[in-house]
Amino acid sequence: MSVQMVLLPVFVLVGLTFCLLMGMAVARTQALSGGQTKFKDIALRQQNWPERATQIANCFSNQFEVPVLFYILIALALPLRRTDLFMVLLSWVFVVTRFAHAGIFVTSNDVRTRSLAWFAGVLVVFAMWIYFALKILLLI
Repeated sequence: MSVQMVLLPVFVLVGLTFCLLMGMAVARTQALSGGQTKFKDIALRQQNWPERATQIANCFSNQFEVPVLFYILIALALPLRRTDLFMVLLSWVFVVTRFAHAGIFVTSNDVRTRSLAWFAGVLVVFAMWIYFALKILLLI
């Protein structure tokens, strides 16, 4: 499996994270320039942002939770040469679940639907870890 094929889903997921970071920056800047939030209200990291800015910030923050398990897995599997087509396909499925989760999070924010997308991603990354562990432990 080529390095590019293995890393492309990682790059796409990192791209999503940066897009959310930019969206959060825009929402926060608009909140400050529009007077919805004052610097003194957030100077010590108080949660005094408007709902929209908070929604995007929470989605951005979420990119450093479950996806970290994905990043670690790829960082281990690649140099150990334990990546294959199945791992790459699961990587893309995971990335799709993260896009679905983020899309729901920053639009309707329907918690039930968002939770399903989140849980699907958790199941995929869990399956990836089991597959990786079996390949290492059984020397497949």
